[in-house]
Amino acid sequence: LFFDKLLDHIKAKNTESDSYSVISYHTKTAVLYDLCMDSRILDMLEDLIGKNFVVWSTHYFCKEPHDKHKVPWHQDASYWPFDRSKSVTVWLAIDDADEENAAMKFIPGTHKMGHLKWKETNEPAILIQEITNAEKLGEPVYNTLKAGEMSLHADMLAHGSSPNLSDRRRCGLTIRYCPVEVRGLTDWHKNAIICRGSDPSGHWISHPRPSEGNL
Repeated sequence: LFFDKLLDHIKAKNTESDSYSVISYHTKTAVLYDLCMDSRILDMLEDLIGKNFVVWSTHYFCKEPHDKHKVPWHQDASYWPFDRSKSVTVWLAIDDADEENAAMKFIPGTHKMGHLKWKETNEPAILIQEITNAEKLGEPVYNTLKAGEMSLHADMLAHGSSPNLSDRRRCGLTIRYCPVEVRGLTDWHKNAIICRGSDPSGHWISHPRPSEGNL
């Protein structure tokens, strides 16, 4: 219900917006701020990336029923202007996600293969990069989740999803975290929240919790 309300709010402000337009609202609404700071999530992140880390982005990926756009095989790190690949993405299912409604797919082990070659896709897609010869990298695994469940993946893991040809929506919230030693090479460090520990360098601009009721 919260996502539906937020999406309606964004579409009302800009008629060009679509179901993929809810980006980085973790610094604008208390609901998303609190979700990003949930101790159950942060405990797992601390095990993976250490005691000092930030959340730097959130993005709803909402595939409406009969959405013909795919998400090509890609590595997140190829899109992000950071000086190193140490981000971890939490993928939180808003709806049930399975093979029928285009759940995300992984190719296990690809996070250890370095940056993979890619080309611009020529099919209807949400993202433009498409790893070349991805079918040779291993057998894909569907990230099947029930609403409220989540997965975590490294920024070098090859993943993607098919068009949603079903009658069911498939919406998930991605939450991006990284250790404070990572450096944004453009302005990507300006929309962060320090989740645990501290950033003595002051590189990451940490936002306070938004007021209740804000969208």
